Amino acid sequence: MTCLTALHAPLPRGPLRWMAMLLLAALVAGCAAPQPAAPAMQSFAATRWTALEQAAWQEVHFPAKTPTAYSLDSQAPPNSSGQRTALKANAQSSASMLRTPVRIEPADLSRLSFSWLVPALIDKADMAQRDLDDSPVRVVLAFEGDRSTFSPKNAMLNELTRLVSGEEMPYATLMYVWCNQRPVGSVIHNPRTDRIRKIVVESGARGLKQWNSYERDIRADFERAFGEAPGALVGIGLMTDSDNTHSNAVAWYGPIALR
Repeated sequence: MTCLTALHAPLPRGPLRWMAMLLLAALVAGCAAPQPAAPAMQSFAATRWTALEQAAWQEVHFPAKTPTAYSLDSQAPPNSSGQRTALKANAQSSASMLRTPVRIEPADLSRLSFSWLVPALIDKADMAQRDLDDSPVRVVLAFEGDRSTFSPKNAMLNELTRLVSGEEMPYATLMYVWCNQRPVGSVIHNPRTDRIRKIVVESGARGLKQWNSYERDIRADFERAFGEAPGALVGIGLMTDSDNTHSNAVAWYGPIALR
């Protein structure tokens, strides 16, 4: 696919477009922009797997990328204890996302809880390198903010996003990730744009093959990652990807709750 073809790919309409903008900014160096998949995961939304009220999760595919397979799984993952309904992600040299729009003003930001189970890491993955930027699990938060403070590079990305989609990219995106080698608490800047930053909440092989649960202070994490107060939270997403390393990854996500 040429850059021209990718930049003219249709993008999601309405409030769900925030993740398309995020991905255009993150992947523009690879000349890829997200395309809307057919409405998916209806049973996933209907089961209220997430504690977000009336959540409408939607899958987003990328041009020239094999999509990750997401499905509800009521069986206990291999080598784990207990049985619970979870969202299974199966990435086979693939990348796609699930996301849902929200609107939480800065004064109302509080805590986010989530859980995941990862059987194995992606051996070659390095989220600080653009060609190895894969992860078995990601929880993604998108925020509003003052785009007039963007660097020239980010202003260009924002303008490109506006021209393609009719709307601007998120002011800032914060990800919670599992990293192969960096210590817990590390902040990784996205190699394509510093408006996407990742906080390592799990590192190395410790915690593999078991459920790991987290409760994060959204405001504190944003301020530590970006050095400023957050704007409104406008979207939440999940992503398991292995396209850059051409490898396989499987993971399970438990419910997400804003407290």
